[in-house]
Amino acid sequence: MSLFWIVIRQLAELEAMATSKKLITREEWEKKLNDVKIRKEDMNRLVMNFLVTEGYVDAAEKFRMESGTEPDIDLATITDRMAVKKAVQSGNVEDAIEKVNDLNPEILDTNPQLFFHLQQQRLIELIRKGKVEEALEFAQEELAPRGEENQSFLEELERTVALLAFEDVSNCPVGELLDISQRLKTASEVNAAILTSQSHEKG
Repeated sequence: MSLFWIVIRQLAELEAMATSKKLITREEWEKKLNDVKIRKEDMNRLVMNFLVTEGYVDAAEKFRMESGTEPDIDLATITDRMAVKKAVQSGNVEDAIEKVNDLNPEILDTNPQLFFHLQQQRLIELIRKGKVEEALEFAQEELAPRGEENQSFLEELERTVALLAFEDVSNCPVGELLDISQRLKTASEVNAAILTSQSHEKG
């Protein structure tokens, strides 16, 4: 194949790529959206999944009765899972760990990253309360050994301990660890792990 045809083919490919990224109008988008057919069962499963994941027990039960859609987990377990999530969100990490172990001790045994993140959150809560000596001791005894086994854990531990170096954590480069969003992130991770565990138990 001559160089001329190679260049022509490459130009055609470039033009095809450029036109594949064209913008479509709102009307075209709405037409394409209206052409998509979603089965009612799929929509019902999506709604049930949301209700279960977010912990709306009563709504999930009523939706189950009205739609006939069965949840992937026993609805009675939602309350316990939400208690764990609430404990993490309010900074009661030790209570959350105890509740997770009451639900299923294997969750933390088989998920070292989740256990580390819970312990990291516990360290953050000690720092938040100004318990510097207790925080350092906890980091050294509970988290440092895990950091030696896993480089990413070590990096996260170093970031967390860095909070202790600043008197004014609002100007600290890792101050976001003290934000409520950090608690929410950890709570979400715990919630997902419990859900996964419960759906495996039922399945």
